[in-house]
Amino acid sequence: MANFKNSSFALLESWQLRNAVRICAFFALAATILHGAARSGVFENDASFLNKMPGRLASFFGMAADDIQIAGLAQHDPAEIMEALHLKAGDSLVGFDAGNARLALEQVVWIKSASVAREYPNALRIAVSERKAIALWQHGSEIELVDDTGKAMGQPKFVVSGQLPLVTGQGADIAAPELINQISAIEGLLQRVTAAARVGGRRWTLYMDSGVKVALPEEKVAEALQTVWRADQSQALLAKGINLVDMRIKGRMALQVIEQEFADSPNGTAPAKN
Repeated sequence: MANFKNSSFALLESWQLRNAVRICAFFALAATILHGAARSGVFENDASFLNKMPGRLASFFGMAADDIQIAGLAQHDPAEIMEALHLKAGDSLVGFDAGNARLALEQVVWIKSASVAREYPNALRIAVSERKAIALWQHGSEIELVDDTGKAMGQPKFVVSGQLPLVTGQGADIAAPELINQISAIEGLLQRVTAAARVGGRRWTLYMDSGVKVALPEEKVAEALQTVWRADQSQALLAKGINLVDMRIKGRMALQVIEQEFADSPNGTAPAKN
C-alpha cells in the first residue's frame, strides 16, 4: 500500500511539474511573440486587426489611459506632453511608472518642473510648470527661445514667440533676462522694442518699432531707458525723423537725424557726393 501511495504522489508531482513547464513555456512563447509584434509596429498599424491591442486588453480590464488630465500649460499643447511620455489616450497603463514619467518630462527643455500621479486603475494626473520665454535668441542661422534665466528652450512652437523681442550678439542669451527686466520696469516700453543687439559683449543697442535705434551705455542702463522714455512721452522722441538716440555718454543724449538725400536736389535725384 505504501509503495502504491508513493507511486501515486510521484506521478502527481511529475504531472504537475510537466504542466508547470508547459505553462511557463507557453507564456515565454507568448511574450516573445508579443515583443516581436510590438517591435514590428503591428500594434500601431491602423490597418492591422491587432491595432491598439494592448490598450484594448488593458481597457477591458480597466487598466487603459482613459482619464488623463494635464494642468499648467499656457504656451504649449497637451500633445507635446503625450509625445514626451510616448503615450496616447487609450494606451495600456500596465507597467506605467509615474516617477520615470516625471523624469522624462523634466528633460523637455521648456518644462521647469513636473509631477505625475497615477490614480488606479485608469487615470493620470499630470501638472507642469513651464519656463517663461522672454526673448528670441538668434545665433548664426538658428533662432531659439530664451527663458528668464538665460537658458535656451529650443525653437519656438507657439504664437507668443511672435510677441517677443529678438536678441542677437555675443552673450545675448545670458544678458537678455537683465535687459528685459529693466525694459519691463517701464510700462509700455517693452511693446515698442522689436530687437536688441549685444555689442562687444558689453552693452545693448535697441531697435524700436518706429525704426529708431537706441544705443545704451554699459552701465546705468535703467537710468538711460528712463531718460529716453520720458523724452518720448513728452516730445514723441521715438516718432520723429531720428535714426539714432545715443545714450553711451553719461548724462548726455546725442541724436542722429535721418539723412534727407533728395531734399536739396531740384530734379529729385540724389546729389553728387565727392
